[in-house]
Amino acid sequence: MAAILLKLGTYGFVRIAIPILPLAAKAWAPYIGGLAVVGIIYGSLGCLAQTDMKRLIAFSSVAHMGFVMLGISTLTSFGMTAAMFGMVAHGLITGMLFFIAGSIKERYHTLEIKRLGGVLKQLPHLGWILGLCSMASLGLPGLAGFWGEFPAILSAYSPAAGLNETLFRVYMVIAAIGTVFAAAYLLWLFQRVAFGEPKPEFAGAAHDAHGHGDHGDNHGFEDVNKFEWISWTPLLIAIIVFGLMPNLLFKIIDPAVQGVLTGFKG
Repeated sequence: MAAILLKLGTYGFVRIAIPILPLAAKAWAPYIGGLAVVGIIYGSLGCLAQTDMKRLIAFSSVAHMGFVMLGISTLTSFGMTAAMFGMVAHGLITGMLFFIAGSIKERYHTLEIKRLGGVLKQLPHLGWILGLCSMASLGLPGLAGFWGEFPAILSAYSPAAGLNETLFRVYMVIAAIGTVFAAAYLLWLFQRVAFGEPKPEFAGAAHDAHGHGDHGDNHGFEDVNKFEWISWTPLLIAIIVFGLMPNLLFKIIDPAVQGVLTGFKG
């Protein structure tokens, strides 16, 4: 749902609302930008309050879509292109984070962050994949998330003609603060889940997983299996490739954005 359904609203803005109602788009752009930064901060603060891994990832989607809407609200090709890239990146990264959460749930039978820990010791491949996706989600340069968030923030510095530059620059500063919150909740999640010692209730699972326990029962504590590798590898490759070579995606997005803005006479 997070990877696809959230994009329907932004698709409607870019593909339908703005081309059909350009004057209304310009009139409402400051309000949309304001709601975007509210979403960024609200979603980030919501993440910091979560105790469940899956709920934290869900709240992070609210914040990420705020960056997308901020880019769209500038009504510039730079902002809209960044927003389109951000939608693709969000689908890849958040989809992977939900995959990881599902795998952790399958093995530990809980997603309560306080009950997790030491995943890197018990399931090193899964732990490092969580780390990679967390870094991508917070916008680390070199991964796909960076090219959706950072250009969207920069686009608010110079919105379309007729929009209040001062107001949008305030939005830019607020959105930049949101990236600090994003780093806080994602690094906190990674540190609590992946590092440290396994909790006592799970401490013997890795030992049992190698068949050295009393009964050789692995309790589901197998590291990333072949089916997960098959499902995840294309997404992980895309996150890295689009982060290192963003023009592969920008050159596809830009002509479409230019087509939308061609009919924008407001």
